[in-house]
Amino acid sequence: MTRYINSTINSGFGCGRLNPLPLKLGSLSLLLPYSCSLPISHFQSSITLRRFSSKRLSIFSAMDVSKVESSKDMPLSLDPTIVEEYTSLSKLLSKFASIPSIDKAWVFKSDRGKDSKAFFSVNQPNLLANKMRKSLITAYMRKDGDNPINVEWSPFPIELSSVALMVPSPSGSKLLMVRNPDNDSPTKLEIWGPSALEKEFHIPQSTHGSVYSDGWFEGVSWNSDETLIAYVAEEPSPPKPMFNKFGYQSGGSSDKDCNSWKAHGDWEEGWGETYVNKRRPTLFVINLNSGEVRAVEGINRSLSAGQVVWTPTSKVSQEKLIFVGWSSNSRKLGMKYCYNRPCALYAACSPFNDLAANDSDDRCKKDSEVVILTQEINSAFSPMFSPDGKCLVFLSAKASIDSGAHSATNSLHRIDWPSNGNPNPSCKIVDVVPVVMCPADGCFPGLYCSSFLRNPWLSDGHTVVLSSIWGSTQVILSVDILSGNILRITPHDSASSWNLLSLYEDNIIAICSSPVKVPEIKYGLKESSTSASWSWQDVSGPVFSYSPEVESLLSPLQFSIMKVPISDESGSTLEGASKPIDAIYVSAKREKNESCGPLIVVLHGGPHSVSTTSFSKSLAFLSSIGYSLLIVNYRGSLGFGEEALQSLPGKVGSQDVDDVLKAIDYVIDLKLVDPSKITVLGGSHGGFLTTHLIGQAPEKFAAAAARNPVCNLSLMVGTSDIPDWCFVESYGIEGKAKFTNAPTKEHLNVLYDKSPIAHVNKVKTPTLFLIGAQDLRVPSSNGLQYAQALKERGVEVKIIVFPEDIHAIEKPQSDFESFLNIGVWFKKYCK
Repeated sequence: MTRYINSTINSGFGCGRLNPLPLKLGSLSLLLPYSCSLPISHFQSSITLRRFSSKRLSIFSAMDVSKVESSKDMPLSLDPTIVEEYTSLSKLLSKFASIPSIDKAWVFKSDRGKDSKAFFSVNQPNLLANKMRKSLITAYMRKDGDNPINVEWSPFPIELSSVALMVPSPSGSKLLMVRNPDNDSPTKLEIWGPSALEKEFHIPQSTHGSVYSDGWFEGVSWNSDETLIAYVAEEPSPPKPMFNKFGYQSGGSSDKDCNSWKAHGDWEEGWGETYVNKRRPTLFVINLNSGEVRAVEGINRSLSAGQVVWTPTSKVSQEKLIFVGWSSNSRKLGMKYCYNRPCALYAACSPFNDLAANDSDDRCKKDSEVVILTQEINSAFSPMFSPDGKCLVFLSAKASIDSGAHSATNSLHRIDWPSNGNPNPSCKIVDVVPVVMCPADGCFPGLYCSSFLRNPWLSDGHTVVLSSIWGSTQVILSVDILSGNILRITPHDSASSWNLLSLYEDNIIAICSSPVKVPEIKYGLKESSTSASWSWQDVSGPVFSYSPEVESLLSPLQFSIMKVPISDESGSTLEGASKPIDAIYVSAKREKNESCGPLIVVLHGGPHSVSTTSFSKSLAFLSSIGYSLLIVNYRGSLGFGEEALQSLPGKVGSQDVDDVLKAIDYVIDLKLVDPSKITVLGGSHGGFLTTHLIGQAPEKFAAAAARNPVCNLSLMVGTSDIPDWCFVESYGIEGKAKFTNAPTKEHLNVLYDKSPIAHVNKVKTPTLFLIGAQDLRVPSSNGLQYAQALKERGVEVKIIVFPEDIHAIEKPQSDFESFLNIGVWFKKYCK
């Protein structure tokens, strides 16, 4: 139930505000300030979970930590060591949390001849404001003869306050900035030129609500002459009934009228987790000359629209829009992270075509019907046109919809666009990259990509470049949409993960990182016009800045991808279900006779997600304080072919649990871990596995931590925004047909037996629970019920509830507090 790119656990990493941190010890509750200080000598002794080198210890000695308050000033039952841990670890965690990340990048030809200018959108947690700080930094890139690429960075980034979206125009001469409203204020659309703001439009709530910037429904598209912009926004809210002291007020009233009030009216269903107030994404077009905004007409009200693009045409009067439509005739099941929702591509006319059409050119009238383009296939999304306009390319999650799995192996398709530009519902859909069932060792495992760059094309006009999962790594691929030929662009011998940021002509800007290395910008130079290979150069710069302490703590670490043999005891004949699984092992370099340190087993959510070798600030923090990591990609994970993925539904709580136990035994047999100091951490389905493991293998784990865990499927099925998930993962593909909003007693028995709570009586492991109170995916009642059941049985439990957070626990303060407490909790039981 989590996003599959870089989803080791079910959230990103943030940092927390410097305000009091609640610490519970027994029946006492203490407000513990992050900024309290302790003597470093005590900290040094407590940090030695494994044998640090003198170099690593010197890093901690250099920290500025003042004296601890005297014991007489502290509550009687408070262990000073715990205070010390919170103090020292919070200082270190803040250094990891402050590392920026790049969200997007764009490259344009500069005014310096052959040079190019790059813009990087940078995110950094804002500790005090509890939100992400977004900024823009520019760089000139030039190549002098045979010299490597030279980069000149702007001296400082520019903060982008309250900007939801930035979308450059096709020519690169204009930039759209979207500022979404607070409360009832208008949406602001700003058009920036090279040196100044050129136009600004305020769109009232009566026209539409916030513009979607979520990366899924989101869609913003400039037309070819840059006079119109199509975008996706929330349709205006329907009027609510008004009442006064005499009853219903038929004439309505101002919202600020103190003698009346606005009622809630009918409940309107949203699209679930993160879309709680998102009822119906709708298409709009703004005319930049007049400022007029019009909704695209003819779209059935049962459709939610998104991912809009303009069709190629030389005549404004013939401009059309291609968009993705999701039907909601019955219940709206949760959309976030769920690709098993049927969707199709549709074509509609621009609402401004009537202004450009003449009497003889009326092929597209305002009341024209919307045309469905993909009737042959039950999933079509991320549409885009080839540069010559001859091909419409799109992705499909047909395998996910057919099986019911929330995510699976995707496929790539094209439609040869009619030369007259008129959409044809009978156009043939050509398979470009089909679903890979069982890849040969080392071969392409299938496509695991959910979107494209805005301009992902190489100069040949028929090769698209994209990021995809390949086993436990993320790689960059090129795909020829005419031949279907697939090429792995990033180095084959690299175990790091690569993420595509932007293309300029045939050159590539990417991010490369690993569990032990902070991300770096890489520039890929195509070696020649006829070559199918790129040479990669480092781009030094200020974006990924981090402290010397972080560098010193990461430098002794190493990682590898282990192949763990498994046995398929289900009797399945699928070859893909019997291949070894991947486990990413992160550890410090040890001398031959050096003792093993403690281990954290890290489990991703989903279950159809994946942990990659990309850098994670949260896991790097845990590695830096003395833990080895075993990050397990159990069967069912993305990136290993469809057979391996589909082997899990119907076997959750058994096959995935066995895979994790085999991975743990594998590293024990290699004498890489102290068996008495094994902990386990997971969120969402990773929390499901965490709580299953401490029940099914109660002697195995010294401590556990679970973030919004699935603990009781029979409870979750009646409260989650994705009850269908409970059926599919419990029953397998037959769960699609069995799914109902009114499960029977027999259904509930099956769901209960698949759940961790069925093993709760055997649990002995001290467990930390991190719960988002606003979680719609795995509502807080699931984890709280299980935690209370453990407490009832005398198991040591710590519960932290984040009142304003959702399933991902992604607010910077919540995420900071989560991993601070995970670090302290594990150290307490792994001394």
